[in-house]
Amino acid sequence: ILAGPYCSMLLGDMGATVIKVEGPDGDDTRTWVPPDKDGVSTYYLSIGRNKRSVVLDFRDPDDRALAAELLRRADIAIENFRPGALERFGLDYDSVAGTNPGLVYCSITGFGTAEGARLPGYDLVVQAVSGLMSLTGEPDGPAYRAGISVFDVMTGLHGLIGVLAALHQRGETGRGQHVEVNLLSSALSGLVNQTGAYAAAGVVPTRMGNAHPSLFPYEVLPTADRDMIITAGNDRQFRALCHVLGIPGVPDDPRFATNADRTRNREELRPLLLAELGRWKADDLFVALNEAGVPCGPINTIGEGVELAASLGLDPRVELGTGDRAVTLVRNPVTFGAADLRYDLPPPGLGEHGDEIKAWLRDGRTDRGRDAG
Repeated sequence: ILAGPYCSMLLGDMGATVIKVEGPDGDDTRTWVPPDKDGVSTYYLSIGRNKRSVVLDFRDPDDRALAAELLRRADIAIENFRPGALERFGLDYDSVAGTNPGLVYCSITGFGTAEGARLPGYDLVVQAVSGLMSLTGEPDGPAYRAGISVFDVMTGLHGLIGVLAALHQRGETGRGQHVEVNLLSSALSGLVNQTGAYAAAGVVPTRMGNAHPSLFPYEVLPTADRDMIITAGNDRQFRALCHVLGIPGVPDDPRFATNADRTRNREELRPLLLAELGRWKADDLFVALNEAGVPCGPINTIGEGVELAASLGLDPRVELGTGDRAVTLVRNPVTFGAADLRYDLPPPGLGEHGDEIKAWLRDGRTDRGRDAG
């Protein structure tokens, strides 16, 4: 739904020729509306660029043969099916590796291929079972999901890393391999210090609202006109914060001298900070703290976040297509010093490139997919 298409889109941005194989009903996200742009789901548009679409029904022998030929020619295959789903069509890694030993074949699942193979995986389910939702929300309130499918994105990135590492090894050995990633393992890795607390010390973290278990201040704090994020990740930043607020002696108080002290005594420190923060307007404090090297920021809308990136010279938008196919999307976040990303193709219509792809697959050549473009 998201992990595989996100991974393949990033590969397309970096120059891969990406052929998106869809079933007769198309990618589910094509129907995920609202919002939409000119009747097309913006969810689908967000993960669909730099791809060509072909419709293949694996139940049809001719289409199945074309899929097998595509795998025979490919450098990389990314599949997002439930474990075992492709075996009955002879399109799993073990079935195709013999005809294409150089293939890097990435399988993205919800819960792996052991006991979890029978479980369908959606990001929201993994947010729940991984423990993320037990950390999200106010301490005395209900659990909340993250505002995005965070583990789908994370798993797509892990898949991309695995694919690129396998390609690097193929350059040394000449052989591809099967790369496997799953949502739950990516979630447990991505929860980092929270799962680390349990693995290393048996500590089960709990919801703390916007507070951080190991840092203070590192949360939402009020000013005279609106809330903002203020963080002090080390003693120098805390001292600079106190200097700006006009309480330079607070860091010398033994209760607040180190991060461990501040975290342990946060309820004593908080009112001292709030009393001074109430004298500042957020915009003025934002300028003053940034000049002092204290990380902080307003709580923006998505639109304000995009416009902030534009004002900082990060060029967050990219234009693709022309005419009624023109669309503005968010660019790939990577910048290369000696190479350019590409934004050649707008997200394709269902089966838009089917005729040319099928003709290419039927023409009997033995070279790989990189000449398809």
